Amino acid sequence: MVLTAVEIAASVRAGTLDPVQVTREALDRIGAADGVVGAFRRVRAEEALKEAAEVAARPDLASLPLAGVPVAVKDVTEIEGEFASHGSPAGPSSPATADGLVATRLRAAGAVLVGLTRVPELCIWPMSDTPDGIARNPWDPTYASGGSSGGSAAAVAAGLVPLAHGTDGMGSVRLPAAMCGLVGLKPGADRLAEGGWFGMSVHGPLATTVADTAVLFSVLAADPSLASVPTPEPVRIGMSTTVPLLHTPVPKELVAAVSTAAGHLSAAGHTLSTAAPRYPATMVLGMTARWLAGPAVQAEGFSFSGLQRRTRAHVRAGRLIQRAGLIRERTRELWLARASEFFDGHDVLMTPTLSHWPVKAGRWHEKRWLTNVLPSTRLAGFTGQWNFAGYPAITVPVGRSVVSGLPTSVQLVTRPGGESLLLGLAAQLESANPWPRTARK
Repeated sequence: MVLTAVEIAASVRAGTLDPVQVTREALDRIGAADGVVGAFRRVRAEEALKEAAEVAARPDLASLPLAGVPVAVKDVTEIEGEFASHGSPAGPSSPATADGLVATRLRAAGAVLVGLTRVPELCIWPMSDTPDGIARNPWDPTYASGGSSGGSAAAVAAGLVPLAHGTDGMGSVRLPAAMCGLVGLKPGADRLAEGGWFGMSVHGPLATTVADTAVLFSVLAADPSLASVPTPEPVRIGMSTTVPLLHTPVPKELVAAVSTAAGHLSAAGHTLSTAAPRYPATMVLGMTARWLAGPAVQAEGFSFSGLQRRTRAHVRAGRLIQRAGLIRERTRELWLARASEFFDGHDVLMTPTLSHWPVKAGRWHEKRWLTNVLPSTRLAGFTGQWNFAGYPAITVPVGRSVVSGLPTSVQLVTRPGGESLLLGLAAQLESANPWPRTARK
């Protein structure tokens, strides 16, 4: 079993683990398993070993929160000497001349960047396959690992690395975390947004434990205080298992995960009730418009003819949305007013993370746009609205399906600035109901 990030960093700081050996072992695991899992687009073997040696020689080693920890980064990340493909051969491929914000903060914390993880083209879909590989669910490789941070989730769930970076525009951290049995945090838009998808996309951590999630979050947010996971005072939690507005049926085992988590949180002293926000009908239109138009903006730097068929259709629709002026702030303001109304009477909302089971792994990039849209919207009914609102949300594992063996999970949502509350509740669930950390035997 791979050590947690907290354990690795503590041992490296104490001088009882060598960062180079830790990195070499991670690269060995990747070499042994990634041919099946398909988590990485690019493994930085030589570079990672060199970086690990540099970490070991740092004079500030004893203070580094991620000292010597192998971390996978999503293939949207600017790393000096690498190019971020965003899942496509149609974009620029010149190596970056400097680290971007994410890589800069990870390196400053002592992390070793072992590779770039697989994503769907322009990060549009909740399945992560490209012409050169398919990111598969380590619990059952016949299923997709999710997306768009599917490669990151697969890398952590397979035990290849203890931590991975992701981004979340409509659920892209939480959905793969849920599918792969991980903790996945989507911070609020005020924490780690860089403006993508009209403010809906944010950076976030994927990990096997709450403590590891908190440490990576604190590093990404450049706020060391966020690494401490508090024990929350009793809070008011509203529960809902109904897909907002659409009311599509949710599989029984995904619904049951909410009841299981509710029992543990009630035993911890929290007050639970059945409740949900008054979702406005325009909410779905507003977040869908941004999901379409966001990638259309990004595609301006790509060769349109080189994009996949499904992506070209998506970009065309997004450009129509922009020309029609359908990115309207008042649509978001109405949703924010309704969300605020709910959180005046509740501290947290709990839902299933997934509204349907994951799709089978395959070459989804070869299929038509509508063939991708239908299963994608079917399983993402609980997530995108919180990107639209900019509220923080976390996915927490709860159990395993007795039918498929796939993980089940819940999503917790709270007001802006409440990430530490979410982590504290997740830690209570972890303590009461420990989950298997990885799919590695």
